[in-house]
Amino acid sequence: MQRFLCPDCRARLDIGPADGKATVSCPGCGLGAVLEYNRNHDEVYLDFLYRFDRGEIGERDAGDPDPVSAGKVRSEAEIREMIGSLKPDKLTLAVLQSQKDYISDYRRMDSPPPEMGSRVDDLGLNPGIVQGLADSGIERLYRFQEEAVRGIIAGDNVVIESPTASGKTEAFVVPILQSIAGRGLQEGILALLVYPTKALARDQLPKIRRYAERLGIRAEVFDGDTPDAERRKIMNRPPQMLITNFDVLHYHMCHRTGLASLLGTARFLVADEVHTYSGIFGSNVHYVIKRLGRIAAGMQFVAASATLDNAAEFCRRLFGTEMRHVCGSGRRGSIEFAMILPTLRKRSSLMVDVAKRLTQGRHRTIIFNNTHRSVELFAMQAKNAGINIMVHRAGLNPGYRNLVESEFRSGRLQAISSTSTLELGIDIGSVDGVISSPVPINRLMQRMGRAARKGQRGYAFLALGDDPISQYYGNHPGDYFTDVEKAYIDPKNPFVERLQILAMACDRPIRAGEMPGHDATLQEQVRAGNLRRAGSLYVPSRKAQKLLGEYNIRGIGSSVYITLDGKRLGHRALPTALEELHSGAIYFLAGRRYLVAGLDYPDGMSARLQRIPEDHSYYTKALTSERPTIDDIYETRSVFGMEVAFCGLRIRKTVGGYLKIALGQDADQGEAVSLDEPLEYDLVTKGIVFHAPRPLDSIAESEDAGYVEAGGYHAAEHIIIEGSNMITGGASRDLGGISLGTSGLIFVYDGAVGGNGASWALYDRLEEALARSMRIAADCSCSHRKGCPRCTFSYRCGNNNDFLHRCSALEILRRINAGEPTKLTAPAQDDRALV
Repeated sequence: MQRFLCPDCRARLDIGPADGKATVSCPGCGLGAVLEYNRNHDEVYLDFLYRFDRGEIGERDAGDPDPVSAGKVRSEAEIREMIGSLKPDKLTLAVLQSQKDYISDYRRMDSPPPEMGSRVDDLGLNPGIVQGLADSGIERLYRFQEEAVRGIIAGDNVVIESPTASGKTEAFVVPILQSIAGRGLQEGILALLVYPTKALARDQLPKIRRYAERLGIRAEVFDGDTPDAERRKIMNRPPQMLITNFDVLHYHMCHRTGLASLLGTARFLVADEVHTYSGIFGSNVHYVIKRLGRIAAGMQFVAASATLDNAAEFCRRLFGTEMRHVCGSGRRGSIEFAMILPTLRKRSSLMVDVAKRLTQGRHRTIIFNNTHRSVELFAMQAKNAGINIMVHRAGLNPGYRNLVESEFRSGRLQAISSTSTLELGIDIGSVDGVISSPVPINRLMQRMGRAARKGQRGYAFLALGDDPISQYYGNHPGDYFTDVEKAYIDPKNPFVERLQILAMACDRPIRAGEMPGHDATLQEQVRAGNLRRAGSLYVPSRKAQKLLGEYNIRGIGSSVYITLDGKRLGHRALPTALEELHSGAIYFLAGRRYLVAGLDYPDGMSARLQRIPEDHSYYTKALTSERPTIDDIYETRSVFGMEVAFCGLRIRKTVGGYLKIALGQDADQGEAVSLDEPLEYDLVTKGIVFHAPRPLDSIAESEDAGYVEAGGYHAAEHIIIEGSNMITGGASRDLGGISLGTSGLIFVYDGAVGGNGASWALYDRLEEALARSMRIAADCSCSHRKGCPRCTFSYRCGNNNDFLHRCSALEILRRINAGEPTKLTAPAQDDRALV
């Protein structure tokens, strides 16, 4: 049953209609109010919480329905001032004037026309290339295209940064075709064009062929979906241009297949959408590129990305060499943009409302959310609102994703609920509107680049929510436009390094002294029996091949396979699998929900799904606990006088139960269920640790001092992670956190096995993150000490956001920023870990 909890005493609230209003009352402490009634208890409850946060209940007329009097929506005069001389259309105006949300920012985004370069026929290009460009309507190159063409032809390693649909493909295909044509069409693979997904590779193939075939140059795709007959043709007569992905290259090199034997002639390696190689995937790709360099010496590197703030620096780490940075702009239509903080309703309600307005106006729309679950949940809510929508995300059957793309392209589908899969350059036809949950501005620009490509008016709405970073941008919208994403990798992840060194030896035996910097790893693998010495060479054992056969370069660690009716539908990596696939969990797949009828762990490593009715009324969230152990301290530094260590960690993660949460409820209103047997996993990773100052004794007043202190550290940990989101390049989604009771020790760690670089990004920019965290805690208008979703809550919290104290956290963060010195201390074993 749906439960709404009192924000003061946590008793169950009674909500009901009365004379056209809604009564809200707490039988526990007597708190109550009379509010506007719209038949939606969720929105009544959110309105009640908002008014409680403002201190309005009991201090003024709680029945006053005018949200403007509370200052949380803009008045009509403020909206008119914000619009200024711009003339938004009816749709945009209706959203801006809804009086249900706080409009943090409104502007019209008009990209300046790209700077033009030389005429194509003045560049000395092969006549076939000139004609191919002319057939595509290109008589002059953009300035950035010309710079990339000249640089690549001159032999430079180049990274091209330019918006979506601005012509990056021509910028690297043209010079590579020029080079291949100049070699007299010799046989063998000369260029590897690598894409992060099979769908994008196949989407780009026709465009590449359109230019290549004029010169008699062949381009083919070789990936996991390539039929055996096509593979044989490629092996028997290799194309000059091979389109593939890093997963395929990794597999075929370390298994020494026929394809691996063809790679030695490659002279170009192009990595498109290079920003996707951040984190664990990118750490593996770094080694795959290094391994390619052993097979094809002297290879020239080209990278392309629509969104990468630290492009040259990141690509230098990824490719292991300096890169020439070419930056360009692109052309699109005018886009109406609004940043919206929902104050009298939930973010999902705002997003559904805006999506309905767009689709009813026959504007084809993509709605972006950042997790599989949120994408699936939104699609369900949108369908209930009558929106013609389907889901597009990783983990779905390729045939299903192809169907979604073709339905949208044809116009039969009006909306797609998507993760970042549709940020990439897949052709899905004309897009008019984009709605997005918070991502860094350069990621948002890439999503917005989907809209108005044909010069029509486009729409983009950034839907903030009830979380600390949204609250911050609601109050400081200008900062959003300067918080750019930075990609990160960690080549020194010990698990990645060990397995990739094994893979390197499988590609070709490693000579002694060939791999400076990896000697310790080589010796470790010899002792483990994975490598053996044969004279001056390191060669792999059979055990090494078995280890690599189970290795996925997009993640590390074991996976749990998902089955339905005895058939495998996919898999989820540990430890995430334990949180999503425990017995009794509700698992989302392609817009449907399934019950996890059983989990075989750790022996069978499989989860069995069971069909449930479509009107099933709840979903689940795991309740977890964690216990950290410091294995190694790599380095320390002083941050505002506080000693901070970057270290190796071992974290015992336990899933002890879960919440059953009714659709439309907040997570903290769910019914708790205990598992018969807790699930445990040891995560070996990297992270930071520091000893935060104690809050002042006066903060506690009449409250329990232990609760105030531990609750302050727990809340501060939440705010630091959530508030650092955009400063660290959106890395908070890859982070976890632990505060240890009253010890003052706070841990922030990488969620990936072995580490993915996210905690290092925070360690590197911790001063900025701590300063922002203090502002988030200080800016929030909530009056109750425990905090609220807008300042101290975290949707990832394994304790379901219990045991928090905002006032104490604010004092802790103020003392950190004021420079109070602290030293690291050893954790006590009896301190309760709050995550």
